[in-house]
Amino acid sequence: MEINVNHTKIYYVQSGQGQPLILLHGNGETHQIFDKLMPTLSAYFHVYALDNRGHGKSARVSELHYQDMANDVVDFIQQLHLESPLLYGFSDGGIVGLLVASQHPQLLQKLMISGANLNPNGLHRRDRFYYWGWHLVTQRPELRILNTEPNITKADLQRIQIPSLVMAGEKDSVKISHTRYISDQIPNSKLLILPKETHSSYVVDSFKLLPIIRKFCEEEPE
Repeated sequence: MEINVNHTKIYYVQSGQGQPLILLHGNGETHQIFDKLMPTLSAYFHVYALDNRGHGKSARVSELHYQDMANDVVDFIQQLHLESPLLYGFSDGGIVGLLVASQHPQLLQKLMISGANLNPNGLHRRDRFYYWGWHLVTQRPELRILNTEPNITKADLQRIQIPSLVMAGEKDSVKISHTRYISDQIPNSKLLILPKETHSSYVVDSFKLLPIIRKFCEEEPE
């Protein structure tokens, strides 16, 4: 399905019924990374999986900025009249989730992110060099953004008041210390470091997120 949000065409798929759950993929990916997860999640939630702008079947753009992607998600929620949606974001999708939750504190009910960073320094140096090298070769906007954005501050994180789950793989491309810092600054946050997992091994084409998402979403607020 397609919808025009924030002056941009966004492609998404949906299935299930119940409380809305938005899934946001990472850099250079599409909603299809959740194809294994969606059928089972749809038994419990009304799931919406989006292609971020510049990705998949959504509109091409000459430049990518996380703030634009966050504005897309906010407009998407408002246009579809989604009430108290849950949001899970992986990598770039997690960055977008942090921006949405910080700038619109009443919009989401719960936030789940994994492999997200506040700024490029949150990535291991080897990964930054790798992404920048590929950007120089390809000039792809989704690679440029990895070395220039985001710039999420401590104050931004402290504005997030909803229950939040901050995750990363033990072998993530995001520094574990950085992930711990994110969780520490969000007032109502839980931290989960998944042993032996990489940046994407438990997310892309995987069922491993299913029990984690279900358990966190169904927990009563403390």
